[in-house]
Amino acid sequence: MTVARQNLGHGGEDMAAAYLQASGYRILARNYRTRLGEIDIVARDGNILVFVEVKVRRTPSFGSAKDAITAAKRRRLSMLALQYLKSPAGRRYTKARFDVVAVDRQAADQRIELVQNAFELAYP
Repeated sequence: MTVARQNLGHGGEDMAAAYLQASGYRILARNYRTRLGEIDIVARDGNILVFVEVKVRRTPSFGSAKDAITAAKRRRLSMLALQYLKSPAGRRYTKARFDVVAVDRQAADQRIELVQNAFELAYP
């Protein structure tokens, strides 16, 4: 991954975290990693544990940011979420969901869109 893409991704995650906090979410973890991969943001919305995938786009050439969550990505995020829920930090939650924050950073127009309950748990 190039440095420019990493910077774009980190900047988008910072914007998403700030947006979520302003929307009342409490950020519990950023870049939660296991050997299976990474969840961008783990947050709490009321009594619900929320796994947040952040997608950033600079150009519409490859589709919108929220359209970038493929079936394979949903399965991987589901497996990561299950690992988190089995951990001491995740055991206290009885409700969980997947949200997507789409950050479209086209030249003069930056937009952030929150899609709550963006997809269901996907089994391998």
